[in-house]
Amino acid sequence: MERIIRIPLLAVDGGGTKSQVVLMDKAGSLLGQGRGGSCNYQGVGRDAAIRELSNGIHEAVRDWAKRQSAEYAEAALSLEIECAVFALAGLDTTYDRNIIMDIVNEALVQQSVQVKRLIVENDGLSALLGAASGTPGILVIAGTGSIVYGINGSGDSARSGGWGHRTGDEGSGYWIGKQAVTAMLRAHDGRGRATRLEEWIFPHMGVSHPEQLFNWIYGNDYSVEKLSDLSKFVSLAAAAGDSEAHRILTAASDELFIAVKAVIDRLQLRDIPFKLMLQGGVLQNDTVIRHLLTQQIRAYADKSQLETLHNEPIFGITAMGLSYLNAGLEQ
Repeated sequence: MERIIRIPLLAVDGGGTKSQVVLMDKAGSLLGQGRGGSCNYQGVGRDAAIRELSNGIHEAVRDWAKRQSAEYAEAALSLEIECAVFALAGLDTTYDRNIIMDIVNEALVQQSVQVKRLIVENDGLSALLGAASGTPGILVIAGTGSIVYGINGSGDSARSGGWGHRTGDEGSGYWIGKQAVTAMLRAHDGRGRATRLEEWIFPHMGVSHPEQLFNWIYGNDYSVEKLSDLSKFVSLAAAAGDSEAHRILTAASDELFIAVKAVIDRLQLRDIPFKLMLQGGVLQNDTVIRHLLTQQIRAYADKSQLETLHNEPIFGITAMGLSYLNAGLEQ
C-alpha cells in the first residue's frame, strides 16, 4: 500500500554538470537529499534531463525514508510537497520554459510527487536571490557554461551571457577548452604562437598528434563536458609559464568582465555598494581568472564587496524556497 508523506520543501539545483535535490522542513532542517547528473536539456536532451531529475528526487525520498525507519524504507511512497523550487540550467527563453516545465512535471509524475506551489527558475537567478537576501548583488557563474545575474535594491534583475555553448558561454570552462584546442591547431599549422598546451592535454585525451585531436572534436566521444574539462590543463600550462595559455585565461577574464559590466550598467549599480559573488569551477579553481576579474570589477565599481560563497548553490535555492514558506506562500 502506498504511503502519502507531506513535506514542506523540495529544492532542486539542476546544473549543467550535476543535479542536487534536498527535502527540508519549514525550519530549514534537512530531511533527505539526493543527486543526479546534468539536467540541462540543451546539453543532454529531454529524456536524459527527465531521468536525472527523477533519479535525484528518488534518492532524496529514499534518504528521507532511511532516516525514519525500516518500515518507511521498504514502503511505496507518494509525496505531497507544500513548495517546490526547481532552479535549472538552460531556462533562458519562453521556449525553454515550456520544455522545462514539461520535463519537471514528468519527473514529478514518475516519482509520485504532488506539489502545491511550483516555482521553476534559471539556476543562476535562483541562487542569486537566495544569496543576496533582498540586497543588491551580482552573481558571476563560470563553470561548464557562464552567465551573470544581478539584482538591485528595487528588486529589478538583469542577466548577461548564458546563451549556451554554440553561441556564447564566453569565459566558461567550455570556452577555455575550445580556445585551447584552437590554439594547438593554429600552432600546428604555423598560424599561431607556439604553445606547450599539448604537453598536458594530449596525455589526458589519449592522443599524440593534432590530427587525432581534430578527429576527437568531430567524433562520437566529443561532449561539452569533456571539452570543458580541458580548462584545468590550460591553468596548469599557464602556471608553468606558457604564454598562450595565459593569454586564453586573460581573455576569459575579459569576457566575463564585459558581461558583469553590462549588468552593473543596466541596474545602475556602479556607484552604490553591492555584493559580488563568484561561483563555478573556473572561478573557484583558477586563481588567475579570479584575480584578474575581481581587479577589473573593483576598478569599474569600487563599492563592490566580494563575498566568498562557502556553500553550494542549493543553499541559496533552499533559502528562496523557505522565504516562500515562511511568508505563507503569499508571493
